[in-house]
Amino acid sequence: MIPIKSSQEIEKMRAVNRIVAHALSELEKYIAPGISAIELDRIAEEFVLKSGAKPNFKNYRGFPNSICLSVNDVVIHGIPDGYILKDGDIVSIDMGAVKNGFHGDAARTFAVGNISKEAQNLIDVTRECFFEALKQARVGRRVGDISHAVQVHAEKNGFSVVRPFAGHGIGRHLHEDPSIPNYGAPHQGPLLKAGYTLAIEPMINQGTYAVRVEPDGWTVRTTDKKLSAHYENTVLITHSDPEVLTLLD
Repeated sequence: MIPIKSSQEIEKMRAVNRIVAHALSELEKYIAPGISAIELDRIAEEFVLKSGAKPNFKNYRGFPNSICLSVNDVVIHGIPDGYILKDGDIVSIDMGAVKNGFHGDAARTFAVGNISKEAQNLIDVTRECFFEALKQARVGRRVGDISHAVQVHAEKNGFSVVRPFAGHGIGRHLHEDPSIPNYGAPHQGPLLKAGYTLAIEPMINQGTYAVRVEPDGWTVRTTDKKLSAHYENTVLITHSDPEVLTLLD
């Protein structure tokens, strides 16, 4: 069952997702060659706590940190450690927060210093995939319309979409129904209704869509070691245009 949020619940969703949006904006200031992954994790956790929320990834199903930090060929769920970011890297940060019983979730892929044109194109197209999907996030459309929009835009630009992992509903729980794949046929899946809150998150690979999970049980890498990018926002379905809860502008 997909929860429909009340007006009071929507206000709580707006509040916690603003914290996530501000936290990602704050982290972007620090992303540069020479900073460690674990330092970015610390900065994110302190920001969320000072904002009156709690990091919702930490200890979720045993995940040890407050953010997922995925560098280059790591798709998602990278565990922050002592790795020092270097010029030319791309780094995806996926993070969330919980406050007053409701969750927020968003992800961005950032350039570290000077990156290749090919890497920048991957980042740009991944972001564009989200906004193509957003056009379908309307009452009367279906989840499959969101999924199809991501796939079409990614493949049109020569990239592939990750298949074993998907976006999701979000609210009182970090992961709720429905599952939102980044590929598939249009006009399929649950009908979208006002009051749904969805985490739409294109995960796009430079090469093959095939991925593997590392022995730590979390880190997901591309099998061909080519780059991957991630862009996610929490979205509210309304009776008019969708509302992106994790964008500051």
